[in-house]
Amino acid sequence: MSYITPEGYQRLSSEMVFLWKKKRPEIVRALADAAAEGDRSENAEYIYRKKELRETDRRLRYLERHLKDIKVVRDRPANESKIYFGAWVTLEDLDGELHTYRIVGGLEAGYTPGDISLFSPVAKALLGKSVEDEVTVDLPENKRAVYYVVSIQYDSPETSTSQPMAQ
Repeated sequence: MSYITPEGYQRLSSEMVFLWKKKRPEIVRALADAAAEGDRSENAEYIYRKKELRETDRRLRYLERHLKDIKVVRDRPANESKIYFGAWVTLEDLDGELHTYRIVGGLEAGYTPGDISLFSPVAKALLGKSVEDEVTVDLPENKRAVYYVVSIQYDSPETSTSQPMAQ
């Protein structure tokens, strides 16, 4: 079972509706116009539109297949002082630099800067941790990173008027 935030589900559902109702019909119309121009084997517009239609249909199949088998996580955890799915987490590295991440489902990771997949090394290391915990992340190529948890919050930093959770 895959998990997704409500925002991620809305984003992907909106993308699917856009592809079905707006983009795909436009491509089909342009493809029909290009096909009407004659010899298709040397018609660059026709070849381009066929490729664009294949890519759009591939994305639609992907979204349809994955959106039906996911669980939208709407509830906040009982213990908001620990890091779980959907949390915005601010970390401090050993150089004193701050990094803010949100733990999201694999389908939605990468859409918004700072979103990281629940299955990424950083997210796996963070799950269950609290403010002021030291977190060691095993990275590829036998590298390690050490962070300190500075804050945890479950409201979007853009819409939240409260201060991040701290102990």
